[in-house]
Amino acid sequence: MPALSRLIVATRNSHKSMEIRAMLGDRWEVMDANDFVGLPAIEETGQTFLENAVLKAEGISRLVAGWVLADDSGLEVDALGGAPGVWSSSFGGEEGHHAKNNAHLLSAMLGQGVRTARFRCTMVLATAGKAQADFCGTVEGRLAEAAEGEGGFGYDPLFIPEGYQQTFAALGQNLKNQLSHRARALNQAIAWLNDRP
Repeated sequence: MPALSRLIVATRNSHKSMEIRAMLGDRWEVMDANDFVGLPAIEETGQTFLENAVLKAEGISRLVAGWVLADDSGLEVDALGGAPGVWSSSFGGEEGHHAKNNAHLLSAMLGQGVRTARFRCTMVLATAGKAQADFCGTVEGRLAEAAEGEGGFGYDPLFIPEGYQQTFAALGQNLKNQLSHRARALNQAIAWLNDRP
């Protein structure tokens, strides 16, 4: 049996690495920043998803051997001029507090007739401190009036993908992993890696 290819995901978000692991299947050994002692947190000072993904991919790939995959992703709401965008994880005032982010978004959307939105994910592959390629995936949809479903994380209880009547959180992880912005970017990244010698 051939050795697994190793991919290091530049995140401490176990939900994110779990999604990527599930999407890649058993050909890849997926690790993340939690698997390495002493890896520093990379400050996300970029103004775009791409800038932040490059910062994380290059920063971590200077410190570990092999391919590093970083993603920066978020929700873009048309009625809010594209917000929360790159500030999706801190929209509610506290970094990574999903309940506060969702409550703040629902409050911001009160009275809004247009509820269209999209999830956007930008991924960057780097090795030896240098970004080698970047990929973007989006999924269009709309915002629910109230949270629905127990699955997923982040804004999944509020986001209804185009062509469906339920939120990502209600549709379940398997279907989300086929439809999501992250899946679309990851498919491109893996195809690119598979073309390398």
